[in-house]
Amino acid sequence: NADGSLDATFIPGTGADNWIRSIALQPDGKIIIGGGFNNYNGTGRNCIARLNDDGSLDASFVPGTGANSVVEAIGIQPDGKIVVVGQFTTFNGVARNRIARLNADGSLDASFNPGTGANNIIWSTTLQPDGKIIIGGTFTSYNGASCDRIARLNSDGGLDASFNTFPGANGGVRSVVLQPDGRVIISGDFTNYSSTTNNFIARLNMDGSLDAAFNPHGRDRCQ
Repeated sequence: NADGSLDATFIPGTGADNWIRSIALQPDGKIIIGGGFNNYNGTGRNCIARLNDDGSLDASFVPGTGANSVVEAIGIQPDGKIVVVGQFTTFNGVARNRIARLNADGSLDASFNPGTGANNIIWSTTLQPDGKIIIGGTFTSYNGASCDRIARLNSDGGLDASFNTFPGANGGVRSVVLQPDGRVIISGDFTNYSSTTNNFIARLNMDGSLDAAFNPHGRDRCQ
């Protein structure tokens, strides 16, 4: 509840049988969860499930065999489709290297084609208003093209070459946040971006270049 007490109307039963890594809320109040679980309240759901607003499993969301490994982050598009990213290499038995898009019913959206996808983990994602998708992680290529741990995709899953992130971050990008003006704040394990020192946080312009106006190494210090 708003005062921090447990909401007794939210009843997940036995809940997930392993950790939940991410949560996304639909406009209708339903809740999508991703992680490393294989069951929710005794029903098989591999790494992704949708709950009703009372915590019960939404049986109308059917992902089939789901993801074959961890779902790290979830983004919900305005049209109700769902972008999932993580450590998986297949979704419902179809090759999808670390990223997939689902229809509102949990089925795989075949119109979203990432090709060979990311060559390593995608930790985070955020959706732009124009339908493009920004991803961050430990990958260094997407569908065979170099991109240092951050990339932007077109709405069909292809790499957006106008967002140039090579050289990008020298360590993993754990979180990606989109500002209202279209600039992108990233944080993670990196210590430089575009060969410029930026310890663990940086801001990018809309083309993927480093925003030099964002200076985490200024003179102000915590007292």
